[in-house]
Amino acid sequence: MKLQSLLCLAYALGAAALHIPLVERQPSSKSKRCSGNTAKTRSKWCDYDIHTDYDSVVPYTGVTREYTFNIDDVTVAPDGFSRPAMAINGQIPGPTVYADWGDEVVIHVNNHMTTSENGTSIHWHGMRQLNTNQNDGVVSITQCPTAPGSSMTYRWRATQYGSSWYHSHIGLQAWEGVHGGIVINGPASANYDHDTGTMILSDWCHQTADELYHSAQVTGPPTLDNGLINGTNVYGDLGSRFKMQVNKGESYRLRIVNAAIDTHFKFMIDNHTLTVISMDLVPIQPYTTNFINLGMGQRYDVIVTANQQKIASDFWIRAIPQTSCSENDNVDNIKGIFHYNKKAGTPATSAYNFVDGCVDEDMSNLVPIVQKSVSAANWEGLEDVVVGFNSDNLFRWYLNSTTMEIEWNNPTLQQIHNRVTHFSNSSGVIEIPNAGEWVYLMINTTLPIAHPIHLHGHDFYILAQGTNPWDGETLTRNPPRRDTAMLESAGYLLLAFETDNPGAWLMHCHIGWHTSEGFALQFVEQYDKIPNLIDYSSLQQNCQAWNKYDKAFGVEQEDSGI
Repeated sequence: MKLQSLLCLAYALGAAALHIPLVERQPSSKSKRCSGNTAKTRSKWCDYDIHTDYDSVVPYTGVTREYTFNIDDVTVAPDGFSRPAMAINGQIPGPTVYADWGDEVVIHVNNHMTTSENGTSIHWHGMRQLNTNQNDGVVSITQCPTAPGSSMTYRWRATQYGSSWYHSHIGLQAWEGVHGGIVINGPASANYDHDTGTMILSDWCHQTADELYHSAQVTGPPTLDNGLINGTNVYGDLGSRFKMQVNKGESYRLRIVNAAIDTHFKFMIDNHTLTVISMDLVPIQPYTTNFINLGMGQRYDVIVTANQQKIASDFWIRAIPQTSCSENDNVDNIKGIFHYNKKAGTPATSAYNFVDGCVDEDMSNLVPIVQKSVSAANWEGLEDVVVGFNSDNLFRWYLNSTTMEIEWNNPTLQQIHNRVTHFSNSSGVIEIPNAGEWVYLMINTTLPIAHPIHLHGHDFYILAQGTNPWDGETLTRNPPRRDTAMLESAGYLLLAFETDNPGAWLMHCHIGWHTSEGFALQFVEQYDKIPNLIDYSSLQQNCQAWNKYDKAFGVEQEDSGI
């Protein structure tokens, strides 16, 4: 493969943003007894509603939700084909984290794995982590790996509400089974009868992801064997379908997560219309569609009403890999059953027609309920991102001629605590020292490869998105806001975010192979404020345990470090 420029990443600092400081609102006597909302009052939440700006106001509930996660080596057969994997509390996906808007969440993570070189971490995808950067769970940036036999406790506030997921952020462990859902209860932009929790879509291979990583580096992304809906599917004559029983005339909220390593899904339920009410963790004006597009790391909350029983009793739920960017051997058979009777049969329904493509939902449909605007960018500088080969002739993604390669045992927060001011080129650090400014990023690709771009610690504003050439137009008045967006094949993505959260924040492609191959950078935001936010004794204890383990087993790092 020729070494050539694939992406251009331009960035600039704009004018000061109008930042409203976060207000902790104490509960009234009424809200202390509040139990949330009902099927007819979903827009309300205690003393708040869907129009409350959670970037500036968060309820104080006084409630702590506490969980314990035990990560173990397991053997599983989610589609009937047995293979080694990793699981949280013995299940894939792991247990869902439930909390209410404003709660504190505490999760104790115990590494019980016995296979050498399996340090771990948990990243709480999409959680803002306001002033809690150390709990973001990214090895080499916010922590060392948690060694086998060791534990780490994460603490963060549920300052947003909606649907998300958590996953390991070391190597390819997330796609060996170390992931699960997050549900933060709060108001919604449309009414519904039942909340069904998270529906996690994932791809699956009969070799481990680590075994496939070598071929991914040598020949490009491998073809995966199958896909799962909430951890189950069929493969040939093996396995079983996901099933969802419904009652005629009632409505159901589905919190859909794309947790795949390298599969862009179109999601649909035959003959039923989806009402979309949220993207990632941002409530939007409801709109209806026959199917939704989900890039890796993205979430959509949809409402489906069981109003089609006259047509049939059983309907296919479909997660369809888009062949233009997803290699999967079971494209037409990643399905579940949506059924009206107590016992599900085999549906005979047909899929909606669609155009294959790895794209986001149309920007014009993604209208946030809480309106915000962005000032115009003042462009400075240009950085090139290329893909090429390292000294071992393996694929790596490069930013300014360097690929992200950071060390598990020397995370960015430890360096900042030690007052390191000059970061290595391979760390991919972009420093943004001032609070209350806009940061703008233009990413452009010339190759027919789509990439889901994810930013930690912030929601970004999507100012422009599409296929080349960009016409120079931007949407600055209430543009879509989310934490993961698609850079389209041979296309562009123009993003903006505010410097309102001190810390070291990763931005990366959420294709698992690309993350491990260095397609990432990090923003060190408001350096001078970060040391006071670090619990150095906890950070040091975690790193000392890892260093002791590393010394005993001689762990070899073979990827980007994240």
